[in-house]
Amino acid sequence: MPRSAWQDVPRLRVRQFASLVMKEAPELAEFILHEIRRTFPGLPLVLDESGEPMALVGIRRALEHFVEHLATGRGRPTVHPEVFQAFGRGELLQGRSLDSLQAIYRLGVRLAWRRLAEIGQQAEIPPPAMYELVESGFEYLDGLVAQSVRGHAEAFARQAGERLRLQRRLMDLLFAEHRTDPTDALTERAARIGWPLPSRVAVAVLLRPARDAVAPAVGQDVLLDMESEQPRMVVPEPDVAGRGELLRRAMRGWSGAIGPPVPPVEAAKSLRWAGTAVRLMERGLLPAGQVLQCTEHTEALVLLPPEELIDDLSRRRLAPLAACGPAHGRRLAETLLAWLETRGGAPEVAARLGVHPQTVRYRLRQIRELWGDEVDDPDRRFELEMVLRARRLRGELAGP
Repeated sequence: MPRSAWQDVPRLRVRQFASLVMKEAPELAEFILHEIRRTFPGLPLVLDESGEPMALVGIRRALEHFVEHLATGRGRPTVHPEVFQAFGRGELLQGRSLDSLQAIYRLGVRLAWRRLAEIGQQAEIPPPAMYELVESGFEYLDGLVAQSVRGHAEAFARQAGERLRLQRRLMDLLFAEHRTDPTDALTERAARIGWPLPSRVAVAVLLRPARDAVAPAVGQDVLLDMESEQPRMVVPEPDVAGRGELLRRAMRGWSGAIGPPVPPVEAAKSLRWAGTAVRLMERGLLPAGQVLQCTEHTEALVLLPPEELIDDLSRRRLAPLAACGPAHGRRLAETLLAWLETRGGAPEVAARLGVHPQTVRYRLRQIRELWGDEVDDPDRRFELEMVLRARRLRGELAGP
């Protein structure tokens, strides 16, 4: 491994060089800051606890720390982290990326190097050693940037965690049952995360495709709670043009259900319907493998969940079928449902069932014998159609 040119410089000359730089460090730091502010006029000047500009403190410390390491000869200089991590945090709080900060650092290193090169000539430091000093300077710059990146990342994580906490509080309030109008409280909590309270929302309940599945790539305006066993999502203004297509793309690979649009104060109702739809999906009573819109499955959501009520009504209204065999009873039930739905004669019912009209006439006569005048009563017809549709939704009767 070749010997370092800097290590070949006599120690007395190195100490002389370091002494000159240390003496000029405060003035050089002020000059560098002045040039940086002239090049970047919009740069805010933040003061520390003593009232001194933090940027000036950082530049001065960086110069002094760099030179101290050169004077001691203990390898490459390391970066003092505190100030430069604070700069990274400041960029995040100001809503900026680290690009401008890196440009400022590069300008500062160039300005510092010009003066160090002049001092190196005064101290008679050989050119190869000064070239090596340039390399060390840019390595030091990389360290400054790395510390600022760390500060930026830590601040972002804290900010994201705080936003997530506030978002969770907002969603808890949205999903609560309210005895009084919660609009003011919702508006206040929404404002804390920069979420304009919409006029309507739809709540989704999701089924994870895998335990470690990546969260859906929904927009920032969609509230997403991934902490629950079944993730929940609040979609603002769900009826706005293009919203549905964007959600379909973002939710690719996920399944679940989106509840009906409601005012924000009634979000719990939308959540309840979405949860009901997901439970029906898990039982195989609604299509799986996609994100369903509850409004497109109203019949199933109304007829399938109240099982005890529907089963009891079914036992009473379909009691005449008990005397028939299972297969014949199912055919009569399908014919009765087709007749109730079409309100037509034998040809219309036959077309719906895909059988001969004469077969339908025979079955309709049997239905009349079994139910008598009940099939002429509007309330009884409604109840018969309701329980028969429920049986069809469960797969107990064939579809038309």
